[in-house]
Formats: sequence, C-alpha cells, structure tokens
Amino acid sequence: MAGPKEDFILMMVGGLTLDPTTKMPIVVLKDPDNKLNLPIWIGPLEAASMATELEGIRPARPMTHDLLRNLLGDLGATVEAVEITELRENTYYARIEVRTREGSAVQVDSRPSDAISIALRTKSPIYVAKAVLESSSELRESAEQAVSVADQNLAGVSRDKWSEILEKMSPEDFKYKM
Repeated sequence: MAGPKEDFILMMVGGLTLDPTTKMPIVVLKDPDNKLNLPIWIGPLEAASMATELEGIRPARPMTHDLLRNLLGDLGATVEAVEITELRENTYYARIEVRTREGSAVQVDSRPSDAISIALRTKSPIYVAKAVLESSSELRESAEQAVSVADQNLAGVSRDKWSEILEKMSPEDFKYKM
C-alpha cells in the first residue's frame, strides 16, 4: 500500500494562497524538486484547517481533522498515504489509505482538501496521479490561452461587435472552469 507508486508522484503542501479573481483559497501541492505544482481550489474552512496545522496552532479543543486523526489513532489505525486520484469535470477526487489495527488496508473516498488536512496531521505522504497532473496542466494551458486570446483579440472590439459576440454565446461558455 505505502511505498513507491508507479503512476503517482510524491508531493507536499507548498503553501496556501488566494485566487485573485474569486478570492477563494487555493492549496498548492509541489513535488520535492519544485518542478511540478498542482493548485486545488478549496473552501475557506478547509484552508483554515490546513493553515492552523501548517503554522503549528493548537486549538483548545480538537477541530474536525484533529478529531479524525485522534479517532484513527485511538482505534489503532494508521494513515499510510493520501492520493489525489482523479480530475473529472473540473473536480478533484482523493482517497485516504488506512491500515487497520489488524493490518488490513482500507481506502476511504475523500475530498482532496480533507485528505490533505489529514495527511498534514498524520505526517503521511501525499501522492498525485500523473494523469491528474497532466489533466490539470492541460486545463491551465487552455485557460491561459483563452485569456491570452481574449487580451489580444478583444481589446479593440467595438460595442456593437461585443453585442454580436455575446448574443452568440451560450450559458455554457460562461461556466467557471477549474
């Protein structure tokens, strides 16, 4: 279960940042050589949970991810690793690999933000599927190209031309991608 994973790359939390447009938190995973990175948009509560652990802040009472770590420990289970397994329809999927007291392996479906918060608390490795990194990279490149094309082609567009462009667009063209 734990150990080298052929189709996965070991990554770590590189930091937390805010999306400049949406003001939503982003956790950035990076590989040990700092050549690859994977930004994952997360909720404010999940970001706060990661930040408290990264900064070594100990709340007076256990927060949700602390509770899960304590529960696993009290039951004699260990977190072997977490994996970001898939990017499907702009949503990331993850799983937490747990070894029970009896030694059996259990894989638990998880949101990436929860899996990462658990990994931080249990000092467990974080793996990202190579396919996820490739899909994420393609997604970012197409978004960057769209912005670049928009900057080049739409800067001098007249008001009438804008009306024409907008009339031809469907609601799907406005869907937030990431």
